Amino acid sequence: MLYRLISPMFEQFKYITFRSAFAAMFAFILCLIVAPMIIRALKARKIAERTEKKDSELLVKLHEGKSSTPTMGGIIILLGLIGATLLFGRLNNIFVVYAILLTTGLGLIGFIDDYVKLTSAKQHGITKTAKFFSQMLLGLAVGFGLWYYFRVHLPEATKLYIPLFKTTIELGWFYPIFVALVITASSNAVNLTDGLDGLAIGCISMAVLGYTIMVYVVGRVDYSSYLGIPYVPGVGEVTVFSAALVGAAMGFLWFNCHPAQVFMGDTGAVALGGALGFIAVCAKQELLLFLVGAIFVIETLSVIIQVISFRGWGKRVFKIAPLHHHFQFAGWAEPKITVRFWIVAAILALLSIALLKIEVF
Repeated sequence: MLYRLISPMFEQFKYITFRSAFAAMFAFILCLIVAPMIIRALKARKIAERTEKKDSELLVKLHEGKSSTPTMGGIIILLGLIGATLLFGRLNNIFVVYAILLTTGLGLIGFIDDYVKLTSAKQHGITKTAKFFSQMLLGLAVGFGLWYYFRVHLPEATKLYIPLFKTTIELGWFYPIFVALVITASSNAVNLTDGLDGLAIGCISMAVLGYTIMVYVVGRVDYSSYLGIPYVPGVGEVTVFSAALVGAAMGFLWFNCHPAQVFMGDTGAVALGGALGFIAVCAKQELLLFLVGAIFVIETLSVIIQVISFRGWGKRVFKIAPLHHHFQFAGWAEPKITVRFWIVAAILALLSIALLKIEVF
């Protein structure tokens, strides 16, 4: 929005790095400004976390102090993220437009899920099937949009890039489905990780920060050529969006760190997870999600393993799932779990960036 007004007058405004820095700062400051107002509004409407879970008395006891904490705070993040992107991003860029639409759509799904949970006597949101198909439909819409755009302008971009081996696999007609699966899986994985004060938002900040560097590199023909990774013209503009996401996440963490004043709820977790998946698609580094977002992958696997083990053999592998609650049951303090997960997430992000240059054969 500001790009067309200011870029003719200020040469610096044409640079992605310059606008990305300002987008991050603006998103951070905007979240700091709007968060207190939104938290007061949520409290006034008694939109608070429901902790009276029937499946674990110990978990209820551990989280009983959170019962009055407002939820649906993902609205704060989305305002900062979308606001900063609209101001500092180039809105004639297809990747930025898709990023905004996808994140807003997923945020709406999460909002509806949160609302149904809060108003339902059984604490259940929308059904898992309805949620999954809603996410998949949004992912497919974005996937088909990118597929059509790439077929016309850059056919090579529909190939799946294999890190380390620096080779590609043609996905063809499967590309839109692949994009939808990446977005949906990432969205749900982040959602599962959102269980402790500051845990999910801190980890996703690390992951997105890593991908911010990657998507910028992929959008530059000189850097991508040097590293031997795919070059996608125009995709560097997503750097503004991802930087804004990091800034908004930091602004939200200001109020979400222990003891949390607000929770993001599905409104934030579903949207941010999907945004992370989309950035990975834009960066042509979808497979690196297994490393960059290993925290989310492990959290998801802990749930899957626990369900299979209990239903199949009547035994629990973990004290409780997801994994962060297992450590709570083992006696770890909540801040210790959160900070240690952040440390691992930061190391994984750095390792992923380092892998861009490495070639096995």
